[in-house]
Amino acid sequence: MPEIAPRLRDDVETLWNYHQLHHELRPADVGIGLGSHDLGVATCAAELYHRKLFPLIVFTGANAPTTVERFPRGEAVHYREHALALGVPDDVILIETEARNTGENITLTQKLLAHHDIRDAILITRPYQQRRAYATARKLWPEIDIRCASKPMPLDEYVNEIGDVERVITMLVGDTQRIRVYAERGFAVPQDVPPQVENAYERLVDAGYTSRLVH
Repeated sequence: MPEIAPRLRDDVETLWNYHQLHHELRPADVGIGLGSHDLGVATCAAELYHRKLFPLIVFTGANAPTTVERFPRGEAVHYREHALALGVPDDVILIETEARNTGENITLTQKLLAHHDIRDAILITRPYQQRRAYATARKLWPEIDIRCASKPMPLDEYVNEIGDVERVITMLVGDTQRIRVYAERGFAVPQDVPPQVENAYERLVDAGYTSRLVH
């Protein structure tokens, strides 16, 4: 089982907790699963569908360098296949196969659903993508109510499922940087970054977890 080094644990947990919004879920018009390397997004979407939290699912995503090997037919396609295996009916799943970043996940899904009456949505993401996805959706699709969800699990269980400590930490660091940078660039609404989060981020950058930073 991969383990987080003790000297890093507090800072990694600080970022992990910051990015999860703990929204109280209520029924919505659609569940939107954002593509990534994490098949748990599709698992969570299927579970929420079976709980009758939405009647329609959109899976959105082409490929990124981190997903092309795992999902060669595209993120949305593989998510759909996984949801079907979990008992979700084919006729309630739409797929969007062109998006290559979170902004495109939102705008292309919005276009796909243009002829549906969408007033609220549940965004389903990796646990540490919730805050960034929410900030992006509030900027690009402000007219609907957005709540976020992820497959619930503690940090160590997630690291074990992904099987790569460095990937999880670098993604956490990258998403933390994007909260501020993307707001400054007009891609997302601003989010508060508490001092303890900023300090944890800086220490992990200093420790070398920089491969997912934007320049």
